[in-house]
Order: sequence, then C-alpha cells, then structure tokens
Amino acid sequence: MDIKRAKQIYESSGTIGVHLEGEPVWIESVDEANGMATVQVGGTPQNTHTVSVDRLVEDKG
Repeated sequence: MDIKRAKQIYESSGTIGVHLEGEPVWIESVDEANGMATVQVGGTPQNTHTVSVDRLVEDKG
C-alpha cells in the first residue's frame, strides 16, 4: 500500500479492511513524512505496532 492510500483509509468514515502479514489491523495513525503507520492488530488495543505502509494490504473484497 502507498502512503496516500493509507492516509485515505485512516481518514475514511467507513470501515476498510487492512491486513498486516495476514492479520487484520486497524490504522491508528499515519506518519506521511516517514512512510510509517501505527496499527492495532486484531481487536486488542494493547497490541500496536509501527510499520512501513508498504507492509499493509487492503482487502479487495
């Protein structure tokens, strides 16, 4: 995924499925300057990771 799309998903009022290595994630923030996103893995608020947006995959369903 590119940084522009990650930002669009983050700012969307709808629910858009995103995965990180097969696990569903929720984008919590996007760092455009560094190409990074902070994501919550699954439904666990304590399980957050900051990853490169190119590791994120949007659901195409």
